[in-house]
Amino acid sequence: MGDPSAARADRRDPSWRAPAICIALAAMSFAVFASTLGCGFVNYDDNEYVYDNPIVARGLTLKGLKWAFTSVRANNWHPVTWLSHMLDCQLYALHPAGHHLTNLLLHVGTVIALFLVLREMTGFLWRSAFVAAIFAIHPLRVESVAWISERKDVLSGLFFVLSIWAYVRYARRPRSLVGYAVLMLLFALGLMSKPMLVTLPLLLLLLDYWPLQRTESLGKLVLEKLPLLALSAASCGVTLLAQRGAIQSTDSFSLPLRFENALVSCMVYLRQMAYPAGLAVFYPYPSHLPALEVVLAGVLIGGISFVAWLLRRKQPWIVVGWLWYLTMLLPVAGIVQVGMQAHADRYTYLPQIGIYIGLTWLVAQWHMRRELVGSLMAVLIAILMVCAFRQTAYWHDSETLWTHTLACTTGNDMAHNNLGTAFLNEGKVEQAIQQFAAAMEIKPGDADAHYSLGTALLQSGRVKQAIVQFKAAIQIMPDDADAHYNLALALRQEGNIKGAIAQFQSALKFDPHNAGAEYNLAVALRQVGNVDGAIAHYQKAIQLNPTSADAHNNLANALLQQGKVDEAIAHFQTALQIDPGSAKAHNNLGNALLKKGNASEAIAQFDAALQIETANPAFQNNLAWILATWPDASVRNGLRAVDLAERANQASGGKDPLILRTLAAALAEAGRYSDAVETAQGALSVAREESNSNLGAALQSEIILYQNGKPFRVSGTVEPKAP
Repeated sequence: MGDPSAARADRRDPSWRAPAICIALAAMSFAVFASTLGCGFVNYDDNEYVYDNPIVARGLTLKGLKWAFTSVRANNWHPVTWLSHMLDCQLYALHPAGHHLTNLLLHVGTVIALFLVLREMTGFLWRSAFVAAIFAIHPLRVESVAWISERKDVLSGLFFVLSIWAYVRYARRPRSLVGYAVLMLLFALGLMSKPMLVTLPLLLLLLDYWPLQRTESLGKLVLEKLPLLALSAASCGVTLLAQRGAIQSTDSFSLPLRFENALVSCMVYLRQMAYPAGLAVFYPYPSHLPALEVVLAGVLIGGISFVAWLLRRKQPWIVVGWLWYLTMLLPVAGIVQVGMQAHADRYTYLPQIGIYIGLTWLVAQWHMRRELVGSLMAVLIAILMVCAFRQTAYWHDSETLWTHTLACTTGNDMAHNNLGTAFLNEGKVEQAIQQFAAAMEIKPGDADAHYSLGTALLQSGRVKQAIVQFKAAIQIMPDDADAHYNLALALRQEGNIKGAIAQFQSALKFDPHNAGAEYNLAVALRQVGNVDGAIAHYQKAIQLNPTSADAHNNLANALLQQGKVDEAIAHFQTALQIDPGSAKAHNNLGNALLKKGNASEAIAQFDAALQIETANPAFQNNLAWILATWPDASVRNGLRAVDLAERANQASGGKDPLILRTLAAALAEAGRYSDAVETAQGALSVAREESNSNLGAALQSEIILYQNGKPFRVSGTVEPKAP
């Protein structure tokens, strides 16, 4: 069984060839995929996995480590994958080039490891190199390498090949407990990267048959795999629990349709392998499949299996390669359907290695001149590299990706929806609305389409229409936290603050880690006068997202409202550490410092705010007020106060009683008492029109001072406040 020359093949090759081939494989991979370093994130899971995931975006932390192992996110439990994304954020922050580089390096590592493992198992250098080369640069690999969220593919792929390496080493010393422990560890890490590796124990049994040609009884070989099978069983259980929210019911896709789709998909992958055209990131699930297509797929699969079985003794690589392919596709065949895709390019990442092995060893048996074989190999590799390079370009950005997907598929509501989201992020609102409407035509009862259309309508200012769409999305999917959150934003924009509060609370019920919902709930609670509740939710928002300058700033304002000046100052200072260019935080810190009587420091903050927003009338008013009314003569500057107050009054249209009051005080400080009286009387008239009795009373007292030739002095606090 097998080729006797295999044992001698390796010895005929010079020692430099294997390292040279490793370098060549890496160079080929970089030639195809280096352009991904110029690609960005895409709006398909990258938000969930990286840039909108605050725990991941913080990098490696103890909290993140615990979260990775104890939480289910994106309907998966794969802690090693999460940790790899956290490490990327630690190293590269949210710059996508670094994340793409990690994917590429992991793929290159898998390619080189595959070559070395095949060579060690079979003894054949060039056959192993060719298999690794096709695996490295086939266009079907693009999705796994170019898509940052598919980190789980390239990461689990590396652990998969290393697990085979560890098994080969163990198989040659079957009593080595250390060797078996290394195998278990690598396999466990692979499963914790992506549970698709659950069929590895079955694959190892195939490798026992060929090329390892182990002579132990089948029972003993199976017994040897029991610990690995136990890991697989545990992974299956955890995965089913994690994916229960994404597992489709038989009402959505019947069992007969699932079996039919599994058969057809198996052949689709082979067609794509031979003719990799029209590859897309998402293939919609068919409502039905033509009977002839299903029967033909079944006949082909059965026929190939029968021929492979007949040739199992003379050409064992055919049956091993074919069963490798079928076995590894089992977890993603769709019998337990997760998600809405009919099939996916990424599912071929490891299974098709078996096909490459079988075909390579088969062709190697043909009597062909070595030069001809080498030329054909080079031409095939060159063609695949060009095709893969072109396919990689479609991953440059979300708009390009989904436009290409729509060109390759029909009835693709997912592609319309995500292209609409890409347009929306670019500010192309009307184009986004068209795409969302197209998605709803294809799938009228889709909650995502209603939600996305509502988001676009809200952004375009059509609040009432947006509310209708968000409510429709919630009716279809009541636990959609994002729909509740955006409905809350729309209700608040419409002026329904109590309704918004209820929806923010619903959003947090279904997604307790939503920092935006915590923050906006706090804003809404403060609007209805619930300052204590607002403070509590601002604090939760900061726990979830400590780098939110707005959360720190607004928490400080709420604390200031309760008289907790020192705590407020600390949060204003934190907000400015996060965002030194926040004019609002500078101004608010100035107000807080005045509460402490620190006029000089307050003026410095007001000046800083005005350097950022030079024409802001609220900031001009605050600074003018303190320069005109502060008791310490060294602080006051009547002429500058008049200049600032006049500019603020002009910008506000001369109808703001607070600014008019400040201008009157500044004029009095500058010795222009008659002008001060006239301006204060104007302010009093506006205050009475607005029924502001407190301000009216204050102005009446100040008018008497100005009539008596006396300026107004504050008692140590600033009264006009920035809006």
